[in-house]
Amino acid sequence: MFERVTIHASDLGESRRFYETVLTTLDVGPAEASDEMVRWRDLSVAQGDGKVTRRLHLGIVAPSREHVDAFWRTGVDAGYGSDGEPGPRPQYREDYYGAFLLDPDGNSVEAVHHGAVRQGGLVDHLWVRVADLAASQAFYEAIAPDAGLTFKDGLPERTTFLGRSGSFSLVPGDPTQNLTMALPSARGAAVVDPDGNLVALTNRPGRAARE
Repeated sequence: MFERVTIHASDLGESRRFYETVLTTLDVGPAEASDEMVRWRDLSVAQGDGKVTRRLHLGIVAPSREHVDAFWRTGVDAGYGSDGEPGPRPQYREDYYGAFLLDPDGNSVEAVHHGAVRQGGLVDHLWVRVADLAASQAFYEAIAPDAGLTFKDGLPERTTFLGRSGSFSLVPGDPTQNLTMALPSARGAAVVDPDGNLVALTNRPGRAARE
């Protein structure tokens, strides 16, 4: 579903230490790094230069429940804040198991394992807070055909879109800021959602069909 999700950090070094610490427990290592950015598969963290990603929920694929436990324990032992201890969350799926930490800029980062966890990518799902749920739903419905998204449901508390593998949800609240998402598409374009987050439709032949 996601070509790339980019989080903009107030301090790249601090955020890199956090993500390296916890992603190692999920058998993930850095694929690319520079003074301005570090990338793990379809997740990257970039120096924010005054524009910092905040109020994002990021769900990351864990190979097993034991990996979820290790993710949380390693993060807490390293001094990072807990946003939810390891355990089942049957309100999402009967076999859903997750644990939550806070990154250095306060974003909620979850390691998640269940029977339909995303295949072929590191980012399983995003929850993005929005100021106006109806307006944001309309925006994403408009780009859904080009972005390979399928509208799943619109509930009072959230709206969810599905890719072939992975999901993206909109949740009312103080809006997520300074997020960049690249979604595979049959055409290339860059648009800004109602809360100012950048959505890039990335034209890579054959990629959208596989996602």
